[in-house]
Amino acid sequence: MRLLVQEPPHQYILAATFLEEKLVAGAAVHVGDLPLVEAYFALQSYYLLPKDKALEMLAAFVITPGVTVSGHALTVLAMPGLATAKPGFADRLIHGTAHTAGHTLVTFEKAAKDLPATVILEA
Repeated sequence: MRLLVQEPPHQYILAATFLEEKLVAGAAVHVGDLPLVEAYFALQSYYLLPKDKALEMLAAFVITPGVTVSGHALTVLAMPGLATAKPGFADRLIHGTAHTAGHTLVTFEKAAKDLPATVILEA
């Protein structure tokens, strides 16, 4: 988050220095799906960015050399029209995690009906 918004400045400097040291050492820094979703919602709720801008910011960050994310996070963030897609970013990451692990996603989210290996519970 600090790398995205550069606030507060002292935490941004610590995070940027950490990332730079890892990259110089040849290490990759992995960012999990949960922190991506947390950043997505924080960018909207705290920093008041619209969905499309928050997603653009995340998409730019995940292709930073030395930063790695899950394959499904890369795929989802590359989707055109993601800001208005149903299901949205968070639900697609949840589905991707389940699908990658070979599980079926069971949800009440009717918008997920077209995702593979998904069961929609309805009354």
